[in-house]
Amino acid sequence: MPENNPRIPLRLLDEMPELQPLNGKPIMVHVVMNLEVWPFEQPMPRAILQNPHGKSPMPDIGNFSWAEYGLRTGVPRLARIFEERGLPVTNMMNAALPDFYPSVAQLALDAGWELCGHGLFQRSLLGEDDEEGVIDEALEKFEAYSGSRPKGWLGPGYGESLNTPDILKSKGIEYIHDWMFYDTPTWMKTKHGPLMALPYALDMNDVMTFALDRNTAEEYYIRWKAAADYFGKEPGLPPRIMTMGLHPHIIGVPYRLDMFARTLDMLLERPDTIFVTGSQIADWFRDQDPEGKRMME
Repeated sequence: MPENNPRIPLRLLDEMPELQPLNGKPIMVHVVMNLEVWPFEQPMPRAILQNPHGKSPMPDIGNFSWAEYGLRTGVPRLARIFEERGLPVTNMMNAALPDFYPSVAQLALDAGWELCGHGLFQRSLLGEDDEEGVIDEALEKFEAYSGSRPKGWLGPGYGESLNTPDILKSKGIEYIHDWMFYDTPTWMKTKHGPLMALPYALDMNDVMTFALDRNTAEEYYIRWKAAADYFGKEPGLPPRIMTMGLHPHIIGVPYRLDMFARTLDMLLERPDTIFVTGSQIADWFRDQDPEGKRMME
């Protein structure tokens, strides 16, 4: 049978192998902070301000300020919220962040946030002339920043070439978040052996909820409670991952933070949830399905 997906074999949700929940908790909540560098002299990766006459200025002061507000102001606010609750956090970071925003990078390091690779700048790998060289440079910078290379990767803007998973696997990356087919981990094929694909709930991302769908702060709580309630009553299926993708310039503004904190508290109070990092998910999954022996059958 021909396969439309060259990386991950077709398997319906009901056909997934049985997995035992981590510490008896069937819902894993993965809090992710995206710390990104938007180059001042280049077009902005995303815009909240539509400029007059349909022309984007260069530099784009309005949209650049929107993004940098998050790093300067949103990050400290969010860090306090996480610290007050003792939550584990994954730091999906552009490797250039310590060069341009050293105090932000140091805050993440001091807070113990787990590092996950997120490219060099917030620029898709599809636009790079030497993709492998950019990945090499990013990994070297990550190692200089934290003392070790990250195990995980999320492409800037979810951008991948046809070769990206092969390159990442060859560089020692163990899991990526760009392939979002399930609410549970799976394995994908590369030229260098199986690579884990961990969930990254795009529709639950703060970008989707606020920047694209233009919802109120209350909608964030509604979506997360509805999803957790549904997972809690869905029978006989593998444990679920709820990835909370956050961008400090979006979620870290005053009129959203109280409802965001309320969402965290709601999830913390549930008896069926556990908060985890990316590597904890990967370790849990690998222990039950080493190298995809069950998933890739």
